Amino acid sequence: MRSVRIGGGSAGYGDGTMATPRLIRDGALDYVMLDYLSEYFMPQAGRARQQDPQAGYVTYFPDELFSSILPDLLARKVRLISNVGAVNPHACAAAMQAAASRLGLAPRIAVVDGDDLLDHAGALRSADKLALPLPDGVGYTGINAYLGAFPVARALALGADVVVTGRVVDSALALGPLIHEFGWQADDYDRLAAGSLIGHILECGAQASGGLFTDWREVGDYSDIGYPIAECYGDGSAMITKPEGTGGLVCVGGVAEQLLYEIGDPRSYRLPDVVVDFSEVRFEQIGKDQVRMSGAKGRAPGPDYKAIATWDDGWFASWGFPMRGPDASDKARAIANSIFKRGEHMLRERNMPPLRRSRIEIIGDEESYGANAQVRGSREVFCRMTIEAEDAAAFALLLKEMGTGSVSMAPGIAGSMMMFMPIPMARSESFFLPASDLSPQVSLDGHSEIVAPNAHSPSVPEPPAAAIALPSAECDVSVSLSKLAWVRSGDKGDICNVGVVARKADYLPYITASMSEDVVAKHYAFMLGELGEVERHYLPGSHSLNFLLKGALDGGCTVSLRFDPFGKSAAQDALDLQIAVPSSLLGSGASA
Repeated sequence: MRSVRIGGGSAGYGDGTMATPRLIRDGALDYVMLDYLSEYFMPQAGRARQQDPQAGYVTYFPDELFSSILPDLLARKVRLISNVGAVNPHACAAAMQAAASRLGLAPRIAVVDGDDLLDHAGALRSADKLALPLPDGVGYTGINAYLGAFPVARALALGADVVVTGRVVDSALALGPLIHEFGWQADDYDRLAAGSLIGHILECGAQASGGLFTDWREVGDYSDIGYPIAECYGDGSAMITKPEGTGGLVCVGGVAEQLLYEIGDPRSYRLPDVVVDFSEVRFEQIGKDQVRMSGAKGRAPGPDYKAIATWDDGWFASWGFPMRGPDASDKARAIANSIFKRGEHMLRERNMPPLRRSRIEIIGDEESYGANAQVRGSREVFCRMTIEAEDAAAFALLLKEMGTGSVSMAPGIAGSMMMFMPIPMARSESFFLPASDLSPQVSLDGHSEIVAPNAHSPSVPEPPAAAIALPSAECDVSVSLSKLAWVRSGDKGDICNVGVVARKADYLPYITASMSEDVVAKHYAFMLGELGEVERHYLPGSHSLNFLLKGALDGGCTVSLRFDPFGKSAAQDALDLQIAVPSSLLGSGASA
């Protein structure tokens, strides 16, 4: 069958620029997708546009990465699709066109927009779509709907070499080219689901080719890690690989981890074009750095699109200090508590608002593991202090008192300090609105056209959950989860998801029996607190479980005071869980 090769060259805003040129040069690509947007970056982009009407996109992109890859893109006829435009895709496209002109090149750059609803804020509030109160005098930094893949496909059909979008769902950067190449229609739900799966695997760059893999020692040298390529077919199946000769590792475990990354109910992954059922997705190692995947199912997504509004309310800042010597943790905490007490007194004296929230975290003594900590009494720790304040000036006041802490309090402070200067605290509100209220638009060569959202019937109910097989033999030993499974975690708002992929299908019944919702809730009590809860989902196709830790991220990445507000490290906590198994099972690959 004819195939289409798509490379995933960016894991998000801040990812490096080394991988994309290599993908284009050595990947034999038809398309390269670059994902930059997140719920964390969008408020920053909106804030930048408020300060400068020509800002609001990934500002370093046109003159750095785009200029460096454009000659190869055009010479090799590789087409680029990216959401690099954020809240100002037209300004981004103009900057890219100017960068191209300086090279003597003239790519056809299309813009997909229509996601920006900021001008409709009043109407959305009047219609009760937006209900949360805003501080006096504060407006929204952005209101954006999540658009789908068909406008991207239309831009490619019009002949664009480069497609720059505003807020589209990440997977649309891959699904759009596949719709264009294979002629998939709006009701080809299984194929749209398969294309969305491909986009989901590619959207985080090297996380599908060895990055963040549980068995990290198998990956080897990260210095030239190859970013993933999907070789895609018209029936929706695909093979994940990477450029030959690059570092990294494409294996079933790594790709399956990425499947579970930042998803909720695997039977109902909701997108504008389709609701994807990941539960029967299967992976097969067919060669070195080659993993075939198939089995995604889709159904009608219903008539509504998701949107999110953001605004600024308060200030976030953090700083910290290293502490050495006996009782390092106790000494660091004593100093931090004293600094906060001094700060509260001084804020009152100056008639400044009190701190809204503060947090002290001792890093190096396994404090973040709660009752599961194995190390206590470390002689070398780092103390992180974090605040949420109504007035940014509170940070400067407390930081000055930190000087007193370093010379006049407990001994052992080293001479270096980490500081995260005050930034606005970004709040958000999600809502749904009818697709018919949106007008996605494609602009190319001075012409624009509306790509009307597809009219979908009401969403089909999710399929019933499959029954999990019960253990078939009596258990007489226990092994750590790390011997039986790969794991990956991430964030969805205030939910942290922890995905667990059995290394062998035979292991999953025993993992399931030992990892009930109650057991996992107890294990993660230090994150969940008293109000959090755990929900478990089963993916028989990939022999996996997905746990949703609800209320585990201190409100979500844009407002959390925790040092891991995205929950990226949370899966590591699960690796020490003890799983009861029959000793006969260990002969199939696991060891005690």
